[in-house]
Amino acid sequence: MITVLQIFFVLSLIVLLIVLVFKPRRVATFLLPEDYRDILQDYVLFYTRLDDAGKRKFEDRLQHFLSSVQITGANAEVEDLDRILIGAAAVIPVYFIPDWEYVNLREVLLYPGNFNNDFEQHGQERTISGMVGTGALQNVMILSKWELRQGFINPHTDRNTAIHEFVHLVDKMDGTLDGVPEILLPRKEVPQWKAMLEQTMLQVRQGVSDIDPYAATSPVECFAVIAEYFFAQPEKFRASHPDLAQMLQKIFIRQGE
Repeated sequence: MITVLQIFFVLSLIVLLIVLVFKPRRVATFLLPEDYRDILQDYVLFYTRLDDAGKRKFEDRLQHFLSSVQITGANAEVEDLDRILIGAAAVIPVYFIPDWEYVNLREVLLYPGNFNNDFEQHGQERTISGMVGTGALQNVMILSKWELRQGFINPHTDRNTAIHEFVHLVDKMDGTLDGVPEILLPRKEVPQWKAMLEQTMLQVRQGVSDIDPYAATSPVECFAVIAEYFFAQPEKFRASHPDLAQMLQKIFIRQGE
């Protein structure tokens, strides 16, 4: 006969197993370096334009990202500057989107320079400066340290490789990497957005646009290229591409209103 003591023992064992299996994973809080505000102020235009409350929000989002995603050097030293810039690039596109989590990213690999399609850091055809991984590298991003820094250090560039790659992750969040971030863009706006991407690609191919030629590669790259331009040089982009700027405003910023 099963006794009360035996029943209690079995129930206790079940509770213990549940606790062990479903115990929440603790994420260690990343300690920002002492000079992180100086780095943000010196290199991150987006941050400098925020008020004090906005800067505190940015810093909190930055710390959360750096506590959640591993950054690993692959033949490259990951310095404080690199960590802060990667974190800033992650925060900028989603700053106005409440409670955003990059659930499709667990690690950023930092290479010293460009690489090729086989992820090789030496040899010919090393033209890739950033990539969102697939297959064995699913949920991994690869960035060139050189290009990461250039995107922030050069105040006149409209290119920012790190922001570009994080925009790909935003795009991919709805399950499809297609240049249409349906998780953020109202359904009624999707046809117009697709038409705008096609028109932009055509203008780039015809040489009548200041948008980087890489945008003509595909709608996926067109979205990422114009988004990095939008965040890197906001006034210039709005002046040159008011319709695109208005749509990107709806995608990235309206959520915070």
